[in-house]
Amino acid sequence: MLRLTQAPNIAIAALWADALQQAGFAATVQRYFLGSVAGQLPPDQCLPEVWLTHDEEESGARALLHALQNMPQRRWLCRCGETVEGGFEQCWNCGAAMPVELG
Repeated sequence: MLRLTQAPNIAIAALWADALQQAGFAATVQRYFLGSVAGQLPPDQCLPEVWLTHDEEESGARALLHALQNMPQRRWLCRCGETVEGGFEQCWNCGAAMPVELG
């Protein structure tokens, strides 16, 4: 078994492990419940970890994990002139919906 990474929280760890599993990698989340002892152990010892069962799959799994962690952000220009970034599908300034051709 090989530790791929620590995750900032259990939700992210579960998402990463699920994405790896969907891609055919045998991945698990370890330290699932250690968040409850934070304060009694050093914080970095309580973070959830994503582990890979088969070491020989490391390069492919790391490539997928890197892609998940560095997804491109969408950016579009609203009709009111405001630039909207990230995953937002509605303008924060005027409330207009993102144009259908960009979705």
